[in-house]
Amino acid sequence: MTPTLFNNDYTSLPSLLDKFFGGNLMDWNTRNYAGSNSTLPAVNVKENDNEFLIEVAAPGLEKNDFKLNYDNGRLTISSEKSENKEEKEGEVLTRKEFSYQSFQRTFTVPETVVNAEKISAKYNNGILHVTLPKREEIKPKPAKQIKIS
Repeated sequence: MTPTLFNNDYTSLPSLLDKFFGGNLMDWNTRNYAGSNSTLPAVNVKENDNEFLIEVAAPGLEKNDFKLNYDNGRLTISSEKSENKEEKEGEVLTRKEFSYQSFQRTFTVPETVVNAEKISAKYNNGILHVTLPKREEIKPKPAKQIKIS
């Protein structure tokens, strides 16, 4: 595993993400809510040289149903949607359906790693994509050739 620079320490990627997202990265069996009856959506976290990407699986929602908030190093992704349908068939039968969905996920975002001013999001095909650009000083630098005199 390639070492990653975090707070002037060399740390493994799982340890970095544990610090970044505030939990044990390797303990997904108890933290992955996709297979349960919970309303929390499944989340993927990706990293490349320039950014972190959070993908939230939330099909059936609209982009206006989401609320993203960044405050004091904490990124909160939430959604609330309620629907009240009423269907009448003649004078005899009335059917009502209520639907309510909500969730909230909060991630600790170290301000020393992420450029909070450039956090962006888009919603496409049931997936919310949140991009957290890394600060320039954190991005890996190309190898430097040193001349021998």
